[in-house]
Amino acid sequence: MRQKFIELGEGYADIYELLELGEQMTERIDYAIAFYCEKSSQAVSSLAFIMKPTSQQKFQPIYICREGIPNPHEKPNKRFDLFQAVAESAGKTVTEFTVKPSTMFPETELYYNYLIGILRTNRILSPLS
Repeated sequence: MRQKFIELGEGYADIYELLELGEQMTERIDYAIAFYCEKSSQAVSSLAFIMKPTSQQKFQPIYICREGIPNPHEKPNKRFDLFQAVAESAGKTVTEFTVKPSTMFPETELYYNYLIGILRTNRILSPLS
């Protein structure tokens, strides 16, 4: 099965698209994830919904807003609260990870491979088949 990040943006206004996807497909949300890092001396977070695989088990989307939302442990914010509320309405808790920032990788795709590795190691994503 192919697992792929689908970036919606950095979370300034794009977070509302992520929230809408979550609200419209609550039954498909498998996990709600918050990745925390330090980027340009700022504590930021990336928020993501990992959806259940498609019916043929060939694709699993991971919708993400990358590194544009303040880390709620450092600076509480409404965008994170809204994300958490959508996760709770789907019966999920937000799983949190501290990761390296995407700026440490020469390509965004390599960064997403790094995150997929973390998610597989923690048995959130299934291994390659």
